[in-house]
Amino acid sequence: MQLSTIYESVEEGLAKIEEQFRLLISSQDNTFPELHRMLGQVLVTGKIVRPALTLLAGKFYNYNLQKLLPMATASELLHIATLVHDDAIDKASVRRGRPTINEVWGADKAILLGDYLFAKAGESAAATGNLRVVRLFAQTLETISSGELNQSFSAFKLEQTFDQYLQRITGKTASLFAMAAESGAVLSQAPEESAQILKEYGSNLGIAFQIVDDALDFVGTEEEMGKPVGSDLAQGTITLPSLMLLERYPRDNPIKRLFQNEGDRQENIKKAIELVRNSEIIGQCYRVASDYCARACQGLDRLPDKPSRQALLALTEYVVKRKK
Repeated sequence: MQLSTIYESVEEGLAKIEEQFRLLISSQDNTFPELHRMLGQVLVTGKIVRPALTLLAGKFYNYNLQKLLPMATASELLHIATLVHDDAIDKASVRRGRPTINEVWGADKAILLGDYLFAKAGESAAATGNLRVVRLFAQTLETISSGELNQSFSAFKLEQTFDQYLQRITGKTASLFAMAAESGAVLSQAPEESAQILKEYGSNLGIAFQIVDDALDFVGTEEEMGKPVGSDLAQGTITLPSLMLLERYPRDNPIKRLFQNEGDRQENIKKAIELVRNSEIIGQCYRVASDYCARACQGLDRLPDKPSRQALLALTEYVVKRKK
């Protein structure tokens, strides 16, 4: 199923988020031309899963787009800010098929733009006027930052476990999915049980989404992914496919050689990608992602039987079938 079909019931809200982005870009046209150009470079909506989650979660009870829109916008701004910072830290040159901010303007300006976007996201979250949601936003930003620090400190370290990997992606990815879903429930005055169900849905969906992302880093193409294949390995990040490859070849392993600076760097990355592609590892990763999608769906039958429930179910199917 296409995302456009899944998002059909919240199409109006998603269109308004794009309008908010255009307004933010144009607001700097005359006053700050450089910022105008930078915002135009990054405020390009992708899969918009996070704001869609906020709006879909809000559809179960008292749906009020005026209340939900600021938080849906905040979740996407927060996501984009993390990407800008990630690219600067990783020295990445391409994102979503476009040159990164750090590639065009330098890492220092990219970090500052990321800070600007974090601030705008916080401002948007505060516009909800809901203290619980504002606190949730702050807690999520803290969790994401901690997750990114965790990833940075564990770079190029071979002694990592699945539990550590899970903890890391829960912090850097799943927490934002959980925030998006829970905030939509809170702003629509959902009962607490329903808010927790939607929070758990978001968290498990986020884990599945990141696992698939990590698998695609080995089997996707640069055209599909909008960034070079093997980017995680190049940055020394151990993901689920890497863990499985290290378990399969504990002694002679190109990832081990890469992390220990043995042999040619690019050749080791190329060999690791080749070994993963010619094994059952990717299939195993998708099965793990499917398990987390199943967990995400466990409580949905306790929510009102509305089109948004079918949309959330369809979203889990999309996540484990996506190829980019």
